[in-house]
Amino acid sequence: MEGLIKIISIKASMNNGLSDELKAFFPSVKPVLRPIIVDQKIKDPNWLVGFVIGEGCFFISIFKSITKTSYTVRLMFQITQHSRDIELMKSLVDYLGCGRYVAAPLTKNHGDYIVSNLPDIVEKLFHF
Repeated sequence: MEGLIKIISIKASMNNGLSDELKAFFPSVKPVLRPIIVDQKIKDPNWLVGFVIGEGCFFISIFKSITKTSYTVRLMFQITQHSRDIELMKSLVDYLGCGRYVAAPLTKNHGDYIVSNLPDIVEKLFHF
């Protein structure tokens, strides 16, 4: 039972916390404190490779424009992380020399690292 309580305490500290059902079964469980990581700089390109494989995604954005076809197609790269990792996300801009960090509206607690410039995607991101 002690191990189960520990697991539920960890779950309570993640993302949306505990469901109402789990709260009802374990009313005295307190979320574990998540450590604050101060130095969120990329120190190893191999770490970045693993991070991008796990968290990054490529997608195609199609939006209206003033071209002859009235639409523009753009290849994009994105990584989304919790706002507590804002320094890490901003460091991607410096480390890779491209892209931008976009914070979600205040009601959300995440942000995106986005690269939408095709030459940057081909020359800098495909390298990894």
